[in-house]
Amino acid sequence: MEARYKRKNTCGTICLKYLLFLFNVLFWVAGGTVLAVGIWTVAEKSDYISLLNSTFYSASAYILIATGIIVVVTGLIGCCATLREMRNLLIVYFILLFCIFLLEIIAGVMAYMNHQKLDHELRQNLRWTMQHKYKQPGEEGVTQAVDKLQQEFKCCGSNSSLDWADSIWILTSQSAMMVPDSCCKTPRDFCGQRDHPSNIYKLEGGCIGRLEEFILSQLHILGAVGIGIAFLQLLGMMLTCCLYQNLKEDRYSACCF
Repeated sequence: MEARYKRKNTCGTICLKYLLFLFNVLFWVAGGTVLAVGIWTVAEKSDYISLLNSTFYSASAYILIATGIIVVVTGLIGCCATLREMRNLLIVYFILLFCIFLLEIIAGVMAYMNHQKLDHELRQNLRWTMQHKYKQPGEEGVTQAVDKLQQEFKCCGSNSSLDWADSIWILTSQSAMMVPDSCCKTPRDFCGQRDHPSNIYKLEGGCIGRLEEFILSQLHILGAVGIGIAFLQLLGMMLTCCLYQNLKEDRYSACCF
């Protein structure tokens, strides 16, 4: 009786198993990459997130982390389902792939629809944040973020170095500071007292354009990765369906044998 129900794998089923296993390895690597990018964004670029006054950017970083974890777990489930030929687990795996695919589509549509709005908010909020929160009590994180932004992107102010003339810090300061020391090409204490292009990033312009370029480049990279993973998922769903059907046919033929 046991021999009657013994599964007999055909050549096609074996090939599908190896193809789906290879897909899962690639999918797992992709998930690990997305997870790493999300963690890197939170760890290294969290200072910039505090300048944006928008939950969209911080939420995007945590969504990346959550997506990466889900993809990694889904890849492990796919490997188990493939190697052990568990048809019920293959169904679960297919549903997870489909849900992740839908989430990617929804996230992409939302990002496209809110791009212009976020660009406007970025221009408004960055200048206000710099002028009202820089070196103010309880805003040490913003101060550190502004200094890091100006030094890393070699810029000064939001639109230009002239923005600092209207800042609360300059207006209430007892010193002769004209711009923060982080605007200086060679930062040192009180170098911001000399407002000259040879000393500060004056001709280079403000930070808003540089930050926009940085965010846009990151969005392009994430968009390309998202499209690549989406096509990879479609391939995975097709392979899963084919393997499920082949296992069903192999089981039927083994029972009839």
